[in-house]
Formats: sequence, structure tokens, C-alpha cells
Amino acid sequence: MKIKQIKKMIKIIGYSLLTLIVVLSVLVINFTKPKTDKKIKKEFKKEIYQPSIRYLDYKDKVVRTIHMQNSLDTTLNTLVFVHGSPGSSMDFKAYLKDMDLNEKANIIAFDRIGYDIENKGKILNSLNEEIEVLDLVLKGLDPQKIIIIGYSYGGTLVMASPINYKRKIVLAAAVRGDLEPMFWAMKLYEWKITRPIVPKVFRAASKEKLRHATELEDFADQWTFSDSPVLSIHGKKDKIVPFDNSVFLEELFDENKFTLLPLEKGNHALVWTNFELIKKEILKSLED
Repeated sequence: MKIKQIKKMIKIIGYSLLTLIVVLSVLVINFTKPKTDKKIKKEFKKEIYQPSIRYLDYKDKVVRTIHMQNSLDTTLNTLVFVHGSPGSSMDFKAYLKDMDLNEKANIIAFDRIGYDIENKGKILNSLNEEIEVLDLVLKGLDPQKIIIIGYSYGGTLVMASPINYKRKIVLAAAVRGDLEPMFWAMKLYEWKITRPIVPKVFRAASKEKLRHATELEDFADQWTFSDSPVLSIHGKKDKIVPFDNSVFLEELFDENKFTLLPLEKGNHALVWTNFELIKKEILKSLED
């Protein structure tokens, strides 16, 4: 093969890879960017249960919450969903729409500060502040009638909360800073010259990720403060939050307080790919 042909082939491959990266980036950004109230309501247009969107004040920021029931039924338990980084309340769209869950429980989800329309990219400074926001969202609810479900960093927040809930369900929760993988893409945030091209929600997620190494260590002796029984569902093929995080938690808790449900082929997308399994476990928790 002639040198000219080789150069042409390299150029074609290079352009193809660049196009693929751009397309994937656009898809990821569209998937993770916060949705307006109007778009959220449109998502539920054909559903029987319609979301009630509300706002709470936290310091100089606001927290957007989604309630699937207009008024709380005090005879039922309440499911509370907490998303990861990046992410939004709409990560749990399938759960919020589900008829079985809506018939058996009140359902609440909220956008963590920094991953919403109002405060996009302006995350809180600590896990302790995240706990304060969670307490604000749950103010007035009986903790013993709350099943709180956290995904990824949302699972970290759920584990960090010292409140005694009816049950904690964590989906791929990060609890050990020394297990946190730091991907090459993080450099785009770390380098000042490339930081401006990183979408705001990814800047927020990168900042949180870099904070994990030290912050999670500070909570090392606090994961068991709550007496809530814990169910951890985690994929063994998870490359974002390694499965060993859940193994670590299993070693911390008494056997009667902690259950680990490993997914042999599961990865970090389990909140979407394992919907039926997770729904089944939530329903079992409601019946306990």
C-alpha cells in the first residue's frame, strides 16, 4: 500500500472517530441535561398519574421536587428517589410512571442542586449539605414510612443519611474513595484550558468525583449510623462504581441489617437495564 493511501486511510479513520465522539457526546448531553417543567409534564402526558412539580428554598438556591400524588396518603409508605452525578429526577422516569408503584405508595423524586435548571452546574460544597437538602425534601414525613432509593452518588447520599428509614435501597453506591476510578476524560475538567468546553452538568459531576477521594474517607465510620435495613443492588461488571464498594458495606453491617443482591452481568446502567428486578425488590420492601 502506498504512503499516500495510508495517509488517506488514517485521515478517514480520524474523521470517523471524531464524528463518533461528537455524536456520542451530543447524545449523552441531551440525555443528562435537566429538563424544564414543561418537558417533564409532556413526558407524563399520556399517563394516569400526573406529576406535581414543586419548589423548596435552600439557602440561596431552590430545589425542584416531583410528587406523583397531589396529596400525601398517610396510610401508605413513601418512595423517595435520589439520582446520581450527572443525572436528574427523570433518571427514575419508569419508576415514577409505574402503575403498581403508584397504587401502593406515595412517590417523590427531586433534582439535586447543580443538576437542575435553576442551579445548573452550581453544586453544593459537601455531602453534609446534600444531607440537609434531603432532610428538607422529606420534612414532615414519617421516616418509618419512607423507603429511600439512591442511585450511584445518590446512593452515597442515602447511606450517609443518619435517619432511621423503613428501608434504604442503594443502587451502585460509592462509599470508598480509594476505589474511585479517575477516567481520562476528567482531565478535560482539570485542565483550565479545556474546562470551558465541558458542559456544566459534567463539570459538576467531575468536581464531585474529584472530591470523593477525601470526602468519602471522612464518612468511613458513619455509613452504619442509621439503623435502617439496607438492600444494596450492584452490578459485578460496574466500571464506574466498582462492585467492591458493596462488598465493603456488607462487611460493615450485621447480617440482619444488610442484604447484597449482586448482578453477575450488571453494569452501572442497572437503574435502567434492571428495572423489573429493582421494581420487584421495591414492591417486596413495601409489603414488609
